[in-house]
Amino acid sequence: MKIALDATPLTLTSGGLPRYVNELSVALAQAWPEDTYYLLSDQPFQMPERAPANLVRGRGPHSPADRRWWLWGLRNAIHETGSEVFHGTNFEVPYLGRTPSILTIHDLSPWRDPSWHDEGNRVRRRAPWLVRLGRARMILTVSEAVRSEIVEHFGVPADKVRAVPLAADSHFRPVPPTSPSPEPFFLFVATLEPRKNVEGLIEAWRASRSETKADLVIAGRSRADFHELPPADGLHFLGEVPDRELPRLYSDALAFVYPSHYEGFGLPVLEAMQCGCPVITSRDPAIVEVSGGAAIHAGNTQEIAEAMRAVASDPRLRNVLRGCGLERSRAFSWERTARFTHQIYEEVLSQS
Repeated sequence: MKIALDATPLTLTSGGLPRYVNELSVALAQAWPEDTYYLLSDQPFQMPERAPANLVRGRGPHSPADRRWWLWGLRNAIHETGSEVFHGTNFEVPYLGRTPSILTIHDLSPWRDPSWHDEGNRVRRRAPWLVRLGRARMILTVSEAVRSEIVEHFGVPADKVRAVPLAADSHFRPVPPTSPSPEPFFLFVATLEPRKNVEGLIEAWRASRSETKADLVIAGRSRADFHELPPADGLHFLGEVPDRELPRLYSDALAFVYPSHYEGFGLPVLEAMQCGCPVITSRDPAIVEVSGGAAIHAGNTQEIAEAMRAVASDPRLRNVLRGCGLERSRAFSWERTARFTHQIYEEVLSQS
């Protein structure tokens, strides 16, 4: 089988979107060496570091007409590869063409609150039309919570929407304690954007710091629509941190605190759990689904602050959360994600 995937998320340097395309494409190529997987984009992108020989960079635009990528260029690129299925990994599939397509809709954040995405107009405008016109034979998403939302919001048959959970990469694992031990700190890791509720996190940290005596470390790429926050004693903005350094941060932290307003999956929660880091997070349905009872869920700033006090003051609670998180994280793997995704490729191809 030959499969083409949209590689445009790989133009980003960090975050859940590039991690999804990177990890999924590598896992697919490793598990099915007899298949060929083509990564296609009209923009320069970095190939996955561990790309097997059957994971191939496809060509970009070759002509002025090709630069109308989603209308003409992508259709031509798919045709040249001989791909039998196209997987739109981020809200888009080709507008024209006979190759059956699968569309991944990660969440409904562009529609839930326009203020969460300053540059979301294209997705808000085009994705509904692609769904209504049947350009996608199947819609994938990353949690059952969002699957239900998609069925209701777009009015599509439930059997045309499948939830395929993500996973944390295997390099996210506990790291032995640093010697000497660092000063206590709480950790937040994610792309900095409006829906992540970073302001609420800082407010809760300020409210609890006199008791916890802990700093707050915030790591992640700042999106253009994220407003910089004023500095404060004990507040550390690290910016974008290489993946290889994140397990150390997770392992050293008192807890990972993730009060996001809305998620499709909440991958950093799973990464933290897999590193043995206690997790305090929101009551967003997708995060509750992923955490599976292995985290403390807090709904407002006061509750977040109280949870931070509890975790900082109680080593036994930290140990319980650490053990529960490690156990929960074993339910997820990219091999499992790739297997379920490949089954959907086969199903769509059999219907063609």
